[in-house]
Amino acid sequence: MTSRPATGAPRGPSPLGFDPWLLAAVLLLTGFGLVMVYSASAVTAAARVHDEFYFLKRQLLAAAAGVAFLALLLRVGYRRLEPVSTPLLFLVLASLVAVLLPGVGRVAGGARRWIDLGAFSFQPAEAAKVALVLYLARSLSRKKERMRIFSVGFLPHVLVTGALVGLVLLERDLGTAVILVLLLFVMLFAGGVKLGYLAGAVLAASLAGYEVVVHTRYRMDRVTAFLEPWKYRDGIGFQIVESLLGIGNGGFAGQGLGQGKGKLFYLPAAHTDFIAAVVAEETGLLGTALLLGLFAVLVWRGLRATLSAPDAFGCYLALGLTTLFGAQALVNLAVVFGMLPTKGLTLPFVSYGGSSLVTLLAGAGMLLSASAGAGGFLRAPRAAGGTP
Repeated sequence: MTSRPATGAPRGPSPLGFDPWLLAAVLLLTGFGLVMVYSASAVTAAARVHDEFYFLKRQLLAAAAGVAFLALLLRVGYRRLEPVSTPLLFLVLASLVAVLLPGVGRVAGGARRWIDLGAFSFQPAEAAKVALVLYLARSLSRKKERMRIFSVGFLPHVLVTGALVGLVLLERDLGTAVILVLLLFVMLFAGGVKLGYLAGAVLAASLAGYEVVVHTRYRMDRVTAFLEPWKYRDGIGFQIVESLLGIGNGGFAGQGLGQGKGKLFYLPAAHTDFIAAVVAEETGLLGTALLLGLFAVLVWRGLRATLSAPDAFGCYLALGLTTLFGAQALVNLAVVFGMLPTKGLTLPFVSYGGSSLVTLLAGAGMLLSASAGAGGFLRAPRAAGGTP
């Protein structure tokens, strides 16, 4: 990454040893998510398993585990993760292969994405996002000036990401594949890869994405529903129409917590992918603005951590994790508000999903650790004459 001139004395570390704004945003999003998961799932849980707290209890356990990982990684420090980034990547790759094996991977909703571990299940694709960020951060920080060489700075990273994307697509998880590709492009651009290589990769990825969508019936149905939801409101456009109706029903202040209608078996995936529609219906524009504001704070403080990280690995790690949180939230919200076809991505820290919540909170711990650095990898000292 290129240096930028300092605008003053380098900021020292927070007295707490980490960024309290960043921690507050993460915990508030998680707490808000717990409230909304209960509100969105209570009726469904009572009907299906005769326990209205079923999904809330599972999400509470995931939140507790995730916060424990957050605290542990914050205490351990991100630098100690660098040596284990490659072994972790191989472990995730092995898990993605295992989930595709009959008798190992569990099928739900037509997709094989989960490995049953007794009392709970694990989704390797969620861990793949954080594992890729760690691998890229370590690799980019070590190669530095060699990043403009095709065989060193570009090809290896594309091959590794391509392997992850291919396995995830075999699980019928296009949303995660999109996030992995976005992470690759953002981090390679920041790492100084030649723009010509990136432009070629964007073109190739666009063509591959077109082929993946056009030759898969259910994905084409999602595109059709996105383009003309009201025409197909009783069929493939049902989910997005119900989402938009719920958002419109929320108005300025919302219908009140627990008073939404969409979750009453109208809106599919109300407590998972489309939880933002429930937020909009029950808390209105005010609650939605609060949600967006918390994500804005998360991205702002994440970028600040990127600029203030004391070494290259911390800088790239913070950038990758901030991109992950921000991009996934943006894609999820764009789907819910009818601006993108359905992707099957959770809203970070808010949607129901144990694997997602645990891995994202662990990633937040790494980001908080990077935010504790003083000085900055991108902060170049001023020359004696005042010229950077």
